[in-house]
Amino acid sequence: MRILFLGDVMGRAGRRAVTENLRRLRQEWRLDFVVVNGENASNGMGLSGEHAKLLLDAGVDCLTLGDHAFDQKDMLQFIEKEQRIIRPLNFAKGAPGRGFRLFNAPGGRKVLVVQVLGQVFMKRAFDDPFGAVEAVLKAHPRGGLAQAVIVDMHCEATSEKMAMGHFCNGRASLVAGTHTHVPTADAQILSEGTGYLTDAGMCGDYNSVIGMDKAEPMRRFLTGMPKTRFTPANGEATLSGVFVETDDRTGAAKQIRMVRNGGLLQESAL
Repeated sequence: MRILFLGDVMGRAGRRAVTENLRRLRQEWRLDFVVVNGENASNGMGLSGEHAKLLLDAGVDCLTLGDHAFDQKDMLQFIEKEQRIIRPLNFAKGAPGRGFRLFNAPGGRKVLVVQVLGQVFMKRAFDDPFGAVEAVLKAHPRGGLAQAVIVDMHCEATSEKMAMGHFCNGRASLVAGTHTHVPTADAQILSEGTGYLTDAGMCGDYNSVIGMDKAEPMRRFLTGMPKTRFTPANGEATLSGVFVETDDRTGAAKQIRMVRNGGLLQESAL
C-alpha cells in the first residue's frame, strides 16, 4: 500500500493546505490511505466537529488527535459517532472514542491505526504508552489481520519516540512522531521492516513559532510575561509528513520518504 501520514494540522493555514491539495496529491501519488494528525486544527487548540468533517471530506481516511484531544468540547460527542477519528489509546480511562481502529482500504485490505501519548516532559501523567501499544499490536499482527500497521507516537521527547520505533520494529509498518511541529530528517526503515520518522512536523505556516504568530511567543520569551492569547500564523502552509510504501503480504515498509509540500520549507516530495 501507498500511505501518507501528515503531521499536526495547525489552524486555518493548515486546514487550507489540506483541503486545497490533498485530493490532487492522492491522485498524483496514487495513495491508498491517508492519516492526518488534526489535534491543532481548530485555532491551534484541539479539533472541532466542523473542522474534522472538513478534513475528512477533503480525502483524509483517519484523523488522529493528541493531548489536546478534547479542548474543543463538541469532540466529546462527535468522536463517538465519527469512527474515522481516534484519540490517544492511553489518554484517560473512560475517555470517549477509541485509541485504535482497523480501517478498510482499497482491494479489501485493512490498515490498523494506533495512537499513544508519551510521558516524558508532558504536562500531565498519562498511562504507560508501551504497554498500551503492546496489547493492540499483539492482537493485530502485521501482515495478518492488518496489511499495514501505523503508530502515531504523540510526545515531546525524541528519545521516547525513538524507543517506540524500536519497540514496534517488526510489528508496525510505520511509527511516526507528532506533537513538536518540527519535522526531523531521520526517515528510515528499521531492521525488521518498520518505517520510522521521529517527527512528521506540522501542516502550517512555518513563518511562526511552532505554528503560532511570532509576536506573543517572542514577548513571553523576552519578558516572561503574557500579554495576549496565542493565535495561529496564517500565511502559506507547508504540508509536512512522511510517505511509506508497504508490502501487503508482510506489512513491512518497502520505501519511506519525507514529505514537504508548499509553503516555506524546502520541497521534499515523491
